[in-house]
Amino acid sequence: MTKELLIKGRNFFFQRGWIFFGLFLLGWASVFFGQAYQNKFIPVFLPDGQKIVAELAVTPGERQRGLMFREELTANEGMLFIFEEDGLYSFWMKNMKFPLDILWLDKNKKIVHIEENVPPCQAEPCPSYTPSLPARYVLELKAGSVKNHSLQLFQQVEFILPRMKETT
Repeated sequence: MTKELLIKGRNFFFQRGWIFFGLFLLGWASVFFGQAYQNKFIPVFLPDGQKIVAELAVTPGERQRGLMFREELTANEGMLFIFEEDGLYSFWMKNMKFPLDILWLDKNKKIVHIEENVPPCQAEPCPSYTPSLPARYVLELKAGSVKNHSLQLFQQVEFILPRMKETT
């Protein structure tokens, strides 16, 4: 009977050890893989050299949510929407609390469309804002940024995208 309890006890501790080891590995994996996406902000340089700290919107959920429900956006902040291919991406101002300037950029990061001082949507259906030329990126800035930085079509915006985890 004592030998049987000893064997059962070893199995119990052996099984618990594997559980703790599995939890330990899971914790480290979440830290390791989470770091690949942890840096969600990058510097973006406007044509006049002004640095904007842009939050990245990469996934469909992040792009759909955008700046909704935010209280404010400072003059040196923005949101950069990243798409995998060029397209005529429409934006709206649903659930926004402040106006924005919206810049559509092509794959070479040149401004191909500008919408200034776009107001928050007051009632549905919310109007959509669509570029006249295909874009790969969309940069949302505090309203007045286009005027303050003398932004114009086909000017160059600079940024370096972080390496993103590829999905297969």
